[in-house]
Amino acid sequence: MKYKIMPQVFPDIAANLAGIRTGIDSAVQKRPQTVPTVQPILVAVSKTKPLSLIKQAYDAGQRHFGENYLKELVVKSNSPDMAELCPDIKWHYIGTFQKKMASVLMRVSNLHMLETLNGAKEADAVNSRWKSTEPLQVLVQVNTSGEESKSGVTASECTELAGHIHRNCSNLKLAGLMTIGSFGYDCTQGPNPDFTKLAECRKTVCKELGIPEKDLQLSMGMSHDYTHAIEMGSTMVRVGTAIFGARDYNKTEEQ
Repeated sequence: MKYKIMPQVFPDIAANLAGIRTGIDSAVQKRPQTVPTVQPILVAVSKTKPLSLIKQAYDAGQRHFGENYLKELVVKSNSPDMAELCPDIKWHYIGTFQKKMASVLMRVSNLHMLETLNGAKEADAVNSRWKSTEPLQVLVQVNTSGEESKSGVTASECTELAGHIHRNCSNLKLAGLMTIGSFGYDCTQGPNPDFTKLAECRKTVCKELGIPEKDLQLSMGMSHDYTHAIEMGSTMVRVGTAIFGARDYNKTEEQ
């Protein structure tokens, strides 16, 4: 029996990005007038992906990239090739974050944002170590679905942590809120309750801290539901598979 060897198919990164940006613009037009008019930021999730694919996305105009594994992010961000080929890259750490990881986080070059801050001790650890002249932008991760498998503060704890960062962490900038939400939600059933809850959390935080809603990001939505999230007010979406294709987790080093 003879077997036909199929050629490896590489993703068309530029075309994928163009399609996603079109989807983002279309979703923005469908937002209700009550949603703040903020153009969403696209974060390209590049975990397990090589520099060659990141460079393709960068050349297509993408600047914000997200990584889930801190060690992988440290290695990628400090690569001499990365510094030369993608000098303006903006890294987002979007993986699970614990207090003990604060020192390692400081080794990330061009770190733009920590999206998964979930406690006052963690905030204090990062705040005491961040030495840049510009505050590090951080998002409070909210566990809107209440699942034990997910990190984040509860909706009722969100305002307290946001207030702690805003008042006590001078080296951090409270940039917004983030949620992952339940996987597999069927958007045809109506508004995603996790997205609704995060938007409500922002209203409460903004009222308590005297911050305009347009000044606090809502990071929610991924490859399968980013348009739905934007229609519901998301100002930052994390898209990986739809840009880079399926991931090879065999290449991933454990944290």
